[in-house]
Amino acid sequence: MSGQSDVKVLGISGSLRKGSYNTATLRAAGELAPSGVTLETFDIAPIPLYNEDVRAQGFPSPVEDFRARIKAADAILIVTPEYNYSIPGVLKNAIDWASRPPEQPFDGKPIALMGASIGALGTARAQYHLRQSFVFMNGLVLNRPEVMISAAGTRFDSQGKLTDEKSRELITALLTGLRDWTLRLRR
Repeated sequence: MSGQSDVKVLGISGSLRKGSYNTATLRAAGELAPSGVTLETFDIAPIPLYNEDVRAQGFPSPVEDFRARIKAADAILIVTPEYNYSIPGVLKNAIDWASRPPEQPFDGKPIALMGASIGALGTARAQYHLRQSFVFMNGLVLNRPEVMISAAGTRFDSQGKLTDEKSRELITALLTGLRDWTLRLRR
């Protein structure tokens, strides 16, 4: 855990695509992090498909690393695409691995969600499904502001930089809210 007024956030992109708008959104969050917030990221690509037979033998090293990084963070930021009205399989798989006992690391952890999509709803349904999943895990999902970047193809430049000022303002507000809420929960 960080110092009394610092908040260490672990950022996770739910997309593996090289040119992902969600990974670009996570990079933008790193640039926009307010004072007192450090954002580190974790790449979920090395996490294998969940298999209880494998888990019974022990967590694979990428999963152990992921669980340790979640536990060490003060808060979590998940940036998710939306596939078929829901959570991408790779993201759900990573969360499923991390949430297995013992000592499931999402319990009581402040979590913020955001996402980018070329569609009109900007990952609203995927974020809703993540919220439902975290109820079971007792993850403390920040309610607002909501960051659902729609028409993502028009909000980033050719190098993947988020150029939409309203989206940038919302990301800053989300990270500020996550910082403040995490500090409040420490008391």
